[in-house]
Amino acid sequence: MKAIRLDKWLANAGMGTRTEVKKAIRAARIEVNGQAAKDPGQHVLPGKDDVTWDGESVLYQTYVYFLMYKPQGVLSATEDVRDPVVTDLLEPEDAHFDVFPVGRLDKDAEGLLILTNDGQLAHRLLSPKHHVPKRYLVHVDGRLGPDDAATIANGITLEDGYQALPGDLTILESGRTSVAEIVIYEGKFHQVKRMFGVLGKPVLFLKRLEMGPITLDESLQPGEYRAMSEDEIASLKALQQGGSKS
Repeated sequence: MKAIRLDKWLANAGMGTRTEVKKAIRAARIEVNGQAAKDPGQHVLPGKDDVTWDGESVLYQTYVYFLMYKPQGVLSATEDVRDPVVTDLLEPEDAHFDVFPVGRLDKDAEGLLILTNDGQLAHRLLSPKHHVPKRYLVHVDGRLGPDDAATIANGITLEDGYQALPGDLTILESGRTSVAEIVIYEGKFHQVKRMFGVLGKPVLFLKRLEMGPITLDESLQPGEYRAMSEDEIASLKALQQGGSKS
């Protein structure tokens, strides 16, 4: 691993903003290999140099993983000239990690969104060949029935001729407005909406409940997020190594 700036090391470990780090250095609270640090731009080497804050070792944190309840009206992106993006919802001490959303969730949709700076893991979750399941709650305009579930299960053909992978549709309520859960194993652009569009039942509400082994934390309110637990991170990394539905 290449050397990095001392202030970045400490900020990435959650010790504070770079401004706070500079104040701590001026107060002689930070040492590198037993010597008081003088320069926040000093380069240190993870795995070799020992960095302490008030005598306590500070380990460098390379990757972070956040679980967010994405609200409606916010883009699953890191920047946009017109609309708010999910990274705008992060606290400053988390935003500096330069995380990005793993996959997209429509602007008017809500629910589970994973944010990380671990590009390899993100690629594993998004790669079309891995078929990571994603479960959604949907409200649609129109009556859903067994024929619709069978069409989804057989692999519906989208409006552009693309043959979607077989999915699983569980109808919860059927009426003028129907409620269902759907599991898909790929992530084409606006795929869930397009699938129900082909069925002639436009989506009125869309909420992602699961992505792979990760489930939306219902204790979060829309717009809130938290660090993922060690067990959740381990389950994602296990997914990296293992297989999934094909």
